[in-house]
Amino acid sequence: MWETASRGFAAMGSEARLQVLKTLIRAGEPGLTVGEIQHRTDMAPSTLAHHLKFLAAGGLVTQQRVGRSTVNTACFGALEDLAQFILAECCADISKKAANNG
Repeated sequence: MWETASRGFAAMGSEARLQVLKTLIRAGEPGLTVGEIQHRTDMAPSTLAHHLKFLAAGGLVTQQRVGRSTVNTACFGALEDLAQFILAECCADISKKAANNG
């Protein structure tokens, strides 16, 4: 899980990629075409393509050809896994201290 988490967090590691990911999350399961994402984010096509490729490589976005368009969808399961991974350590040190003092 460490390697997967590292890739996922690295994929989110820029404001622009977070903006794209947030746009796809807000769109929900149907996803958005590249043109729709571009319209909502005002990103240049080549820049957007770069960020989508990075997010897809990180396992956070899927891309599917539908006719002449590519539909991009946030991978909600992967995002939930990342959140659980990082939150699993929440307060671990406090719990250890309480156990040792009890």
